[in-house]
Amino acid sequence: MLSILAAGSIFFPGLFLLSKRILKHGPGLRWSEKDAVIVSSRLVSSVQAIMASSAGYIIACSCKDIIEDQHWLTSSYILFAVPYFIYDIYAMFLCYWYKLQVKDHEEDSETKPMRSAIIGYLRREFLMVLHHVVMVTVCFPVSVFWRQGKGDYFQGVMFLAELSTPSVCLGKILIQYKLQHTLLHKVNGALMLVTFFICRVLLFPYLYYAYGRYASIPFYMVPLSVPWQYNAGAALLMAPQVYWFSLICRGAFRLFTRASRHKAAISSTDSEPKTSLPSANGYSPRETDSH
Repeated sequence: MLSILAAGSIFFPGLFLLSKRILKHGPGLRWSEKDAVIVSSRLVSSVQAIMASSAGYIIACSCKDIIEDQHWLTSSYILFAVPYFIYDIYAMFLCYWYKLQVKDHEEDSETKPMRSAIIGYLRREFLMVLHHVVMVTVCFPVSVFWRQGKGDYFQGVMFLAELSTPSVCLGKILIQYKLQHTLLHKVNGALMLVTFFICRVLLFPYLYYAYGRYASIPFYMVPLSVPWQYNAGAALLMAPQVYWFSLICRGAFRLFTRASRHKAAISSTDSEPKTSLPSANGYSPRETDSH
């Protein structure tokens, strides 16, 4: 158990440091510290997500009996991933810190002291930090010790929630570098919307549905048939997912309405009559080659 925890403690920070070093000193790269930190943190999050969802797929496909069947990968990956959530709190703060320094530089103000930066970071990312803390202090002991080897199938399905993380990370990178109006950002946004809704919002209703089929009881009776701790845990884990999904929907709505307004403005401009005189050589700038 300790060896797996140690492996995770080395792997995730090590991958971050390696990625940052390559981006800063690799041939033809020479990225700034800020850019290297931000992209490296997103890369590590995406790698963890791919590993978690792969483990979840293997576990879910291997468990025929969704209550009794066990798979060695379940507890092993939980132990391996616990250090990631601790590391990610620090990585998110580094991203916030470098963005704050750039903002202060643009405003020609003094760099804020570390204490103010930490307080600002906790206020801005309170829900995400709380999510990570709960994953380590509550979900980890519940998943490894309290379950007593039951329900590996459900744990595997919960790992699949990470399928949405790579598109979330890519979206943040594109926004960071002001690429919101590219086709890649729009396609990635649609993918993020779909995967987040399926893998995170519908996750817990599906788990209730799966247990209802296993126990041969109607879906609406499942919350009344399981211990209250399960319902409370599901509600606490699902609430931030619904909140984040609402933010994603709001951002997607703004993006596509802005694009529609931009197209409408261009169309309106093109339809207006032009009264400008032709150029001296007789060629009008509005004329285009029909070939």
